[in-house]
Amino acid sequence: MFTFLGYTSRMAAVHREVAKKYEADEAFELPALTDLVLGADDARATSDGLLPLAEGTAARQRLTATYFDTEDLRLASAGLTLRRRTGGDDAGWHLEVPAGADARSEVRLPAGRGARTVPDTLRKLVRVHSGGAELRPVAEIVTERTVRRLVDPTGQVLAEVADDRVTARRLLPLDGSGDAAGAATSWREIEVGLVGGDPHLLEGVDARLRADGLTAADATSKLAHLLGTGAVGTDKRRPRPKKATKLTAKTPAGEVVLAHLRQQVAQVRSQDLPVRLDAPDAVHKMRVATRRLRSALTTFKPLFTAEVVRPLRGELKWLAGELGAARDAEVMRDRVSQAVGTDDGNAEHGPAATIADQELGQAYRKAHDRVLAELDGERYHQLVAALDGLVATPPLTERAAAPAGKVLPRLVARSFAGVRALVEDADARPAGPEREELLHDARKAAKASRYAAESVDPVFGQDATTFAQAMEAVQEALGEHQDSVLTRERLRDLARHTSSTEAAFLYGRLHALEEARAEQTQQHFDDAWTAARRTSVHRWLR
Repeated sequence: MFTFLGYTSRMAAVHREVAKKYEADEAFELPALTDLVLGADDARATSDGLLPLAEGTAARQRLTATYFDTEDLRLASAGLTLRRRTGGDDAGWHLEVPAGADARSEVRLPAGRGARTVPDTLRKLVRVHSGGAELRPVAEIVTERTVRRLVDPTGQVLAEVADDRVTARRLLPLDGSGDAAGAATSWREIEVGLVGGDPHLLEGVDARLRADGLTAADATSKLAHLLGTGAVGTDKRRPRPKKATKLTAKTPAGEVVLAHLRQQVAQVRSQDLPVRLDAPDAVHKMRVATRRLRSALTTFKPLFTAEVVRPLRGELKWLAGELGAARDAEVMRDRVSQAVGTDDGNAEHGPAATIADQELGQAYRKAHDRVLAELDGERYHQLVAALDGLVATPPLTERAAAPAGKVLPRLVARSFAGVRALVEDADARPAGPEREELLHDARKAAKASRYAAESVDPVFGQDATTFAQAMEAVQEALGEHQDSVLTRERLRDLARHTSSTEAAFLYGRLHALEEARAEQTQQHFDDAWTAARRTSVHRWLR
């Protein structure tokens, strides 16, 4: 399964792989693949019995790979693997990116002629983790592989099992030119990868192999096995993670907020590659982390030196805006698609729905390509570096040293006062653009107040949680209203500019449905706001 990158490289294939890896000694005998799947019923069952499966002819391959990283192994520290491999069915440059349990995304490029020069496309993809440092060979790994494939009667490959004998050497830097190879180490591992089969097939094979005595491999890759846990480098630009300490009301307020900031900076970094690879929800996750950072630096600004954090807030606003354009296009595409699917009259839409999907899909791709262009720019990388500096050497004020229990509730209370003022102002206005703008501002203020409470939850526990949930309900109710307003505006714009009469009619029908939905949002907001003003919700704010 693969897609193609957008702006970053229109020729780089992105494959998603699901596999399980096991440690094995030389004495282990791998059973026939048909025996391995006996427990995976849905991989074999059909309406009239068992589906006959077969094992294809085993293939032997010799794979030679050179792995690249910074001198202090920053990519390995981030769980990334970058290599140039010859031999096998997929020779070339590979960048492996974790994509959940037993899954990874792999960006592939042709091998080219430069055996020791990382392609520019891949250097851009990993720059937020490498910091622009030189990517050099750090290991050489040779694998003698036997590949066995499980196929169905049509010839489709359901799964393949790779039995690998591995010989690896770490490359050590010399004072002069060239690299010195460390001592060779060897091991055997078995990897079971899903190709065209059902995920339950992998579960059945896993159960059988474990019953036969195999254990899951500790290392996620051959490079990680070679380096070992203790050998993985630490990015020297960022502090080593400290052992978590319990945060209490007596903890300095600055430390509580910094713990939250560190989590959000890590989230921005962790979503960089998923955004580039257009992984589901990645843009949303990076955008939320960016907003949480800006919100915390605003709500808790008395704890930080103004001249340092003020420019950061501006740059975070810029990044959130760029991500927001792509996210809004994604939401609009999905919202219209859902509305078409639930509309009672959708049977008549047919071709119009297809045209709408194409137009909205194109708008999303254009917005996403713009995000990719910005992520390749110096402004973004300077922002990431500044965020690293913020959490490494925080510019705290004297007030940050005061106990959290004394300082933080007052700042959260101040954020709620801003929400209340905006809501009261909106209630005093007649329906129209001014009221809509105030409600939009109230939504943003409610979100900031919610984020503030969530960031101090480790100290104030259930009190902060209850308040955050109340603010989230207000935010979501106002969000429903705002989304309806924006959707109607976008539908009117789409209807004016579409080249299809049928699509224009569809947009008009969806506009009417959104008007009906908007009438329901006011009651949702009234209920949420009444609950948010209860004394029990605010008792911890003083």
